[in-house]
Amino acid sequence: MFSLKNIFFLLILLSFSNLSAQKKIKDYSNILNSTNIYEIDAYLRDAHPDDPKRTVLKPKLVKMLKEYIRTAHVGDQRVKDFQEKIVLLRKRASTRISFEELNEIIRQKQIAKFKEELRKKDGSSITYITTVYGSESTPNNATTFGSSVDTEVEEFKMLLSVSPIEHKNNTVKILNSLFDNNPESKESIVMIENKSDCNLIMRIDGVGNTKYRLAVPAHAQNTIVISKGDYLFSSLVCGAQYASQKTVQKAIMVALGDSPAK
Repeated sequence: MFSLKNIFFLLILLSFSNLSAQKKIKDYSNILNSTNIYEIDAYLRDAHPDDPKRTVLKPKLVKMLKEYIRTAHVGDQRVKDFQEKIVLLRKRASTRISFEELNEIIRQKQIAKFKEELRKKDGSSITYITTVYGSESTPNNATTFGSSVDTEVEEFKMLLSVSPIEHKNNTVKILNSLFDNNPESKESIVMIENKSDCNLIMRIDGVGNTKYRLAVPAHAQNTIVISKGDYLFSSLVCGAQYASQKTVQKAIMVALGDSPAK
């Protein structure tokens, strides 16, 4: 039988358990105005998948994480964790697009391609192509996709259009890195292999303002030398979003397209 002392001790334990349980019930009534990374992250973990607040809080959290990484000091242990958290937030969101949207992206790329070809041959033919493709059956979001694709195409061209001197300097830098076996080197090579049917831009974002952009044509490879460290790799591959956190301490290769990204 329990003694009076044991019963009293048991009641105290139950009281503490109830207090702990109450503390675990979080108050999210003002979550939309929160500026706490961990509070918003906890809410997104606990909230129902169809909670409408997710559409506001998820991009807000990504923005906050990016801002923290931008202002963080080199060696901050939370940078890698926050980069991985951004990857998870992007992966949880559907990266699938409808057939109509994908078809519109491909169509806009073809328009840009034919416009460029016709501009080189006969500038007056551009109006004809625009008229033919600008039919009433175009989806309502065609303008958005078109402008987005045009921006990506222009940036892609800009990244590839380096001067002969710059191209030579980049080649020398890559060769030096390939022949450099010094483990104390502060730089490393990153090779991107694009197995898809679409041109892409690999965006490599590190701490602070450390950012790299690498244009990789469809079914081709491109290489860049970057400072060693933790990075968020992101790209759009034929309309599908790719994101991955990687720690670059030695030469690595990332393959995108038909086979799973490495």
